[in-house]
Amino acid sequence: MTTQVLALTSTENGLWWGAIIAGFVVVLAVAALLTVLVVFVRTIDRRVVKVRDTLKAAAENTAQTELIGKTANGVDAVLAEGLEHHLFLGRVLGKVRM
Repeated sequence: MTTQVLALTSTENGLWWGAIIAGFVVVLAVAALLTVLVVFVRTIDRRVVKVRDTLKAAAENTAQTELIGKTANGVDAVLAEGLEHHLFLGRVLGKVRM
């Protein structure tokens, strides 16, 4: 059994080395792009969590909005009562005329 070694021409040798280098560059580019993608996904994930937490806080802040009307009515009642006391005391002390 004889082994025959094929010799490459300089052109074929150059093409093989070009293909190997091009393949290496492609592998490095893919690795770099995947790294960038992973960084972007992590950033997006962190920001999504922040948005979710903000929306939960907004929902909790507005959960009791039905009390706004009741509170406004109570404040109006307190102000009306205070005005009545002011007018009464003003008439009694002679500072308000009607």
